Amino acid sequence: MRKNIDVKKQEILIGVTAGIAAYKTADLVSRLVQSGYGVSVMMTREADALMGRRIFQALTGRMVAVEMFSRTGEAIPHIESGRKADLFCIAPATANILGKAAHGIADDLLSTTVLAFDGPILWVPAMNVQMWKNAAVQRNLSQLRADGHQILGPESGYLACGETGMGRMVSPETIFQTIERFFSSQESL
Repeated sequence: MRKNIDVKKQEILIGVTAGIAAYKTADLVSRLVQSGYGVSVMMTREADALMGRRIFQALTGRMVAVEMFSRTGEAIPHIESGRKADLFCIAPATANILGKAAHGIADDLLSTTVLAFDGPILWVPAMNVQMWKNAAVQRNLSQLRADGHQILGPESGYLACGETGMGRMVSPETIFQTIERFFSSQESL
């Protein structure tokens, strides 16, 4: 049963990249929808190939944006999607999307929408421990923080590659609680 929120229904745009942790994002989206948030999902093509948009369409009851120039009815999807959202959360955030955002690269729908979004952005990184420790990734994270973006995680644990270390995406519950605190206080993430 969907919980009704007394205040204006908050809209959240979830960006999904091609990290194996995307299965956790499905859990996050389900929690958000069940709590009464309006949730739209945008995926990279690679995430769509890995996970499939139909899962997120079923969870949200909305079409999932993947292509820059789709026939969804939105004239300019990377602008329109961002205008509707009160918060943009990218989970999992791979090293690739973090690098694109930190350097202003807009070569697909998700990275273009990040540049066009004029609100709070929450990045939830997930990647191999060696990638996480890479100096370029750390520079990109520092740049995003300097630009006013929020980073949540990662945490240490068992990774999909079989290694153990920093790079594991935080739990859907932790992301959900962070979003709840943001909307309840309207302070920074």
